[in-house]
Amino acid sequence: MPIPLLNYAPKTQNERVVGYEIAGEEQPKIYSAENLLSAGETDELIWAAYRQIFSEHQILASTRQKFLESQLTFGQITVRDFIRGLLLSDPYRRLNFDTNSNYRFVEKCVQRVLGRDIYSQQEKIAWSIVIAEKGLQGFVDALLDSEEYLENFGFDIVPYQRRRVLPKRATGDTPFNLKNPRYDEYYRSLSGFPQLVWQNQIRKFTPQEKQAKEGDPSNFMAMAKDLSPEGNPGGRVSTFNMNYEAMVPYRKTTTASATATASES
Repeated sequence: MPIPLLNYAPKTQNERVVGYEIAGEEQPKIYSAENLLSAGETDELIWAAYRQIFSEHQILASTRQKFLESQLTFGQITVRDFIRGLLLSDPYRRLNFDTNSNYRFVEKCVQRVLGRDIYSQQEKIAWSIVIAEKGLQGFVDALLDSEEYLENFGFDIVPYQRRRVLPKRATGDTPFNLKNPRYDEYYRSLSGFPQLVWQNQIRKFTPQEKQAKEGDPSNFMAMAKDLSPEGNPGGRVSTFNMNYEAMVPYRKTTTASATATASES
């Protein structure tokens, strides 16, 4: 019996409301196969699909799927089928699925296929269970057959980033298809990774809600540990002012008796 997709909800109320968008240069351009008039427009649509799914960092000659491009050009498959073919292709599996954890892979696919950021950790867990149960193909089919995808993109529109949320400490959010993918072992070695940094002092961070309040018994225990039970140490003693003969009287007596015995003899 297959496990149903776990329920997850948007993390804020703002994501439940349709955004008010104003036309401008930052708004995404929508590529649709419904109104293609020339071969040049078809090529632009295919390039937009590659840029959305593979990102510009992974668009290489080896990642092209010419058979799928030919089918889309002659109308044998829909844009959604072309997106499905790119997600299930060997280059996409090798560059994204094989080099990332299920959580990271779910995040990348939701961003590039559904056009939005991941809602929460609960959504990552829900889709990761789908990958573990149905594999890569079942996960891709579930995304493309979802109500959210069909409502926003249908069969003929290339997925795009539907909304860019500005972070608090930056002037703009990096588009999903421009985020750096994970480098493989070869490129990590060229960049000098992994780097091991050893610290002489180990620091522990305690969140504010877990810090001890005033009057907490743990504060008294910390103060008690700082007290020294042995008291203050004594002052230093210099070896230059020490009388070794007075400290060893047995040696002096033995030397005097030995001298007297020698004179009697």
